[in-house]
This record gives sequence, structure tokens and C-alpha cells, in this order.
Amino acid sequence: MLRRQILNGMAGVGAGLALAALPGVVAPALAQETVKVGLILPMTGASASTGRQIEAAARLYMAQNGNKVAGKTIELIVKDDTGAADQTKRLATELVVNDKVAVIAGFGLTPLALAVGPVATQAKIPAVIMAAGTSMIVEKSPYYVRTSFTLPQNTTPMAEWSAKNGIKKVVTLVADYGPGLDAEKAFKAKFEADGGKVLDQLRSPLMNPEFAAFLQKAKDLKPDALFLFVPSGQGASLMKQVNERELTKAGVKIIATGDVTDDDQLNGMGDAVIGMTTSHNYSAAHDSPENKAFVAAFLKANNNMRPNFMAVGGYDGMALIYKALEKTKGDTDGTKLVDAMKGMAWVSPRGPISIDPQTRDIVQNVYIREVKKVDGQLWNVEFATIPNVKDNTHEAAK
Repeated sequence: MLRRQILNGMAGVGAGLALAALPGVVAPALAQETVKVGLILPMTGASASTGRQIEAAARLYMAQNGNKVAGKTIELIVKDDTGAADQTKRLATELVVNDKVAVIAGFGLTPLALAVGPVATQAKIPAVIMAAGTSMIVEKSPYYVRTSFTLPQNTTPMAEWSAKNGIKKVVTLVADYGPGLDAEKAFKAKFEADGGKVLDQLRSPLMNPEFAAFLQKAKDLKPDALFLFVPSGQGASLMKQVNERELTKAGVKIIATGDVTDDDQLNGMGDAVIGMTTSHNYSAAHDSPENKAFVAAFLKANNNMRPNFMAVGGYDGMALIYKALEKTKGDTDGTKLVDAMKGMAWVSPRGPISIDPQTRDIVQNVYIREVKKVDGQLWNVEFATIPNVKDNTHEAAK
């Protein structure tokens, strides 16, 4: 009766209070034949490209693998949080309380992922991070599991490559939020440990960024290279302003994490980015049978939209959910599902990946790439591989 009263009054009480009042609302009953997965993404707003890519990849995985796992029917419920953390938490709560989902997933930016931690912990259901890249997220709830990447994981190889390839002085410019600060710290630590010098650390606002003043300051410092990080979707705007400031003509090499040369936007950046060096966990140009099949299927299913690193995070996130359900034989108890996810390993379109059993974070190859024009299109062409990279910044890994 209490549950019915609260659910009927949720509009007046608020989803957060409803969940708090329902300590018994956890994972769905094991007898349910439908396993619901709540996908919370920024489908509108500044990060809409992230939501579009992840949803498309999740639906592709289901189309290729069917909607039945261990005798259960998988139902995907997609919610748009518009990139607002309060919306993310509200939607997560509603998905748990009203829709009785077994898993929540998605989370396009770090603040959005962090917002669902208390919900996942109280409901005892997995929260699969398909996008957000701040290292510490998985430490905030024992129910977080990540299939995307972390910025330290992707940045440290770029710093190492730079120090080994004649770059002595660098200015860093990052978006001023969790992943950007992770990238800034990781680059400086490795680059200076290897003998380089970071001349300045610049930070642009995450929302409505204007890069001109920061780029001019970087140019005035005359570094050998400028290291960049911005989230998926902002790279085209940043590189337009980099080109306008003519940094490369001034002798400044542009290096970055692969977020900047996002496959979803790369062809719109123009030939000025040719030769740019980045480090990342995925390129649509990755040369493997699994990736060639993935890219071909994704292009066909999505009106020729090229998959990016967000797409592969969503694709592998669905793979992880399916594999965990197979391992539990359809048991949707959240703790059992998370335990099943720990240590899981398979070959992804990006290469071999696994879930670290101690940290619940992804272990994967990181690639050094160069932007090249191939058959009239721009691609991030990989030329070096750093295998099985962990994020070693976690408290659990120390």
C-alpha cells in the first residue's frame, strides 16, 4: 500500500524522495521475462551527437544479436537528459521506480554519470558508463562499470610519444571539468617525468567555450607543441579556431587526445588537420575484421553516419550487459550482474578489451594516430599500439 501511495504521488513528491522512501525497490523481480535497460543520454543540447552515436550503436548491437538473452527479452528504454545532471538523476530514479529497469546506462558527460551513483547504489543495479571519461567515477559506487575510456588512460601515451619525438616544451589547453583536469594532470606528469616542460596549463569553459584568447596565449609562449582536450562534439569548433590562429604556421605542432578529432566531425574539419597526431582508444579506421564489419553495419543502419568512440562505448556496453545476463543465466540481481561483469573479456571493434575485476574499469589498447586523407576522406590512421592499458590512478589500483 505504501508503495502504491508513493508511486501514485510521485508527481507531487518527486522521484528522488520516492526512491528514498522505497528501500525495497531494487532490481526487478527475477521472475520477470522482460529485462529492461534504461539508456540515459543527451539526445538534445550541446552533447546531442554523443547521445545519437550511443543510441545508434546500442540499437545496432541488439539488431545484430537479437533481443533474447538467457530466455529473457531485452527492452531498451531511451531517455533524454538534455545534458543536465539533475535531469539525469530524476530519469534514473523514474526508470528504477516506475519502469523497474535491471540496468541503467549511457551518461554522456562526467557530471551526468556522477548524478546516478546514489540511485544505482541504493537500487543495487549496474550503471554502465558508455561515455564519461573522468577516472574517479567508478570509485563513487560499487555498481558503476565502464565500457568507454578514461582520460589518463588515453593521455599518458600521448605524453610519452611526444617526449620521444623531439617535443621539449608544451602548453596544454583542456576543457575545465573532470576529464579535462584528468588529461591536464596526466599529460604533465608523464611528459615532465620524461624530461619535457609544460609551459602553461590553460582551461576553457565547458559550456559555450570560446577558445581564441587561450590559443593566442599559447601561441605567444612559443611551445614546440600545443596539447588539446575537449569533449566529443567540440573538436570542430576548436580546430577551426586553431587554424584561424595559424599555430602550425608559427611552428607549433598540434597534439591531442582523439576526442578532438572525433570521427563524427573529422571530415568537416578540413585539410588543415592533416598530419595532426592524437592518442585514443578507437578509430573508425582501425584495421581489424571486427571493426570493418562494425563500421559497415553502422554506416548502413544510420544513413552513412560514421561511428565514433562514443558509438563503440555504447556497442560494447550492450555487449557487456548481454554477456553478464548470459553468465547469470538471466538472473537480474544487480550484485550478481556486476560480479559477472568483473573480469569479462572479449574482442571489440576497437580491439581486445576487458573489465578490470578490481576497479570495474575498462582495460584496452590505446593507439597513436595521424590524420590522413584516404580516398578523399579524413581518417585517424593508427601507426602505433600500446596494448592493455589500465587506468592506474584509481585508489583500488594503488
